[in-house]
Parts: sequence; C-alpha cells; structure tokens
Amino acid sequence: MRTARMLLWGALATVVALGLSACAPASAPPAPEESAVSDATRDLLAAATDGDADAVRAALDAGADLEARGEGGMTALVAATKANHVGAARTLIDAGADVNAKDDIQDSAYLYAGARGHDEILRLTLDHGADLASTNRYGGTALIPASERGLLSTIRILLDAGVDPNHVNNLHWTALHEAIVLGDGSQTYVEVVRALLAGGADVTIRDGDGVLPHDLATARGYDAIAALLAG
Repeated sequence: MRTARMLLWGALATVVALGLSACAPASAPPAPEESAVSDATRDLLAAATDGDADAVRAALDAGADLEARGEGGMTALVAATKANHVGAARTLIDAGADVNAKDDIQDSAYLYAGARGHDEILRLTLDHGADLASTNRYGGTALIPASERGLLSTIRILLDAGVDPNHVNNLHWTALHEAIVLGDGSQTYVEVVRALLAGGADVTIRDGDGVLPHDLATARGYDAIAALLAG
C-alpha cells in the first residue's frame, strides 16, 4: 500500500511539473547580432562600389545606414570615391554622407579624391565640409600626394581651397619636396612647382636630412625646377 501511495504522489508531481512548464512563457528568440548589416545597407555598399546611383538612392530610401562600413572599413562614399563613381558619390553626399569619414588605412573621400585627382568628387567634398587639415596615414594633407603624382588641376583646386602648402608629413617632406623627390623633373612637375610657389610654398623649408628644395632639384639635374626655386 505504501509503495502504491508513493507511486501516486510521484505521478501527481510529474503532472504538476508539466503543467507549470506549459504555463511558462516561451523564451525570447536570441537578439540579432549588433554588427549584422541590413539588406538595404548591404545593397548600398554594393551599389556604391558598382557606381549605380539609382541603386544607391533606392537603398537609401529603404533605410540603409549611410555610414555603415564594408570591406576595409570603407563607407559607401569612400568606396564610390575610390572607384571615381561621381554620380554615386554625389547622391551619397547629397544624402548627408560624411566626406571626412576614414577607412582602415586612413583614407577619407576627401583625402582620396585629392590624392588621386578625382576632381569632380573633390569639389563635392570641399563644398560639403571637407577638413582641409586632415591627414592620411603618412601624415600628409591631400596636397602632398597630389604634388607627388603631378596632378596639376587638383593641386590648384586644393590651394584655392586653402590647404597649407607648407605642411610637413611624417617623412619630413612638404608638397614641394615630394614634387621634386618623387617627380621626374618633366614639364608637368615644373608647372607643379610653379603652382606650389604661387600658392605660398616656402623654399627655405629643409627636408629631414636638412636639404633645401633647390639642392634636391639640382642634385637630380632638374635645372628648370632649380631655376624656379632660385627665384
């Protein structure tokens, strides 16, 4: 009799436990990962990379995150700028994209457009709050790599905007030093040096080894540039 009573109580306890379990609220589904990117944002990054301005606009209309980061920490605007997709970049900037937001290697849309001579996008960034004092991973302003590459029209845009022609980067070079040391002394670089001088470049600033721009040009046989620097 005692064994039967114990079995009965055990069965009742099981029933009660099952009933309580059934009444308990269902556990909430796990929250999505905070880093998960919405479909619209993925579409935005892809459209910016491809240069599809209509798809960029559609993704923005669908609620895409304008400042989300893709490969290499690039925002949609940086991706569009690196591919020189002017229409996509304009759409993003008009929507409020940050022209100074940098990727993992410290390139912003403004800095990259200046360094690569993407003049249409560069003008857009300047019209929308580009930080003229911002620097790349080498500590250089946009003017310095533009001068290195002989991008004369870009140099003029940057100087007209007010970029400091005498900023010294981590290599202890100004734009003038880079135009001489990394240029080829051709007529293009003669005009680059002329533009830098007209924009206020200081010929008395020495490089990290204490060498003047004039002496750098002379040592390389860049006589036309040396003549400009001699005044």
